[in-house]
Amino acid sequence: MDTLPVPLEADARAIAFMPMTEADLDAVHAVETSAYGHPWSPRHFRDSLQAGYPAVMLVGEARTGETPRPSRPDGRWLLGYFVAMPGVEEVHLLNITVNPPHQRQGWARFMLDALALWSRGQGARALWLEVRQSNAPARRLYERYGFREVGVRRGYYPLSTLQREDAIVMQLGLDPAEPTP
Repeated sequence: MDTLPVPLEADARAIAFMPMTEADLDAVHAVETSAYGHPWSPRHFRDSLQAGYPAVMLVGEARTGETPRPSRPDGRWLLGYFVAMPGVEEVHLLNITVNPPHQRQGWARFMLDALALWSRGQGARALWLEVRQSNAPARRLYERYGFREVGVRRGYYPLSTLQREDAIVMQLGLDPAEPTP
């Protein structure tokens, strides 16, 4: 697959992938805290950047009358981002987030397409992730994309001060001969 299908909304705004930098962490963390009850801390992102993990933002121009939130110096929306960790013949998706005002518009799948294409280019044969057992929308997205459940990590995610939630471990084969779903 040499081209990425663009979400329907994309024809109305210019979009671009950009590497995440330390300067972006305030905006990234603002999106993270608006999207999750148990968000990554700025330190999680900073540690990922310092480790050299691919951390990519998807940004898009604002339409007339829109005020991007969080604000960015260039006036564009932070539509979403992902952080991945390359390994030997595999890539582990650590975080993928779509800014809440832009959810359910195809941006997560668009970012998965970009990550799968990049991963194949790195020689990865599999893409791995964990997802909260209770996160039905994300699990559906991953299943429709072609990920399959391969295990459970008991008590992986915090749920409250005293409780933890299981993670579903999912894997997507990246055989170069097979196109991404």
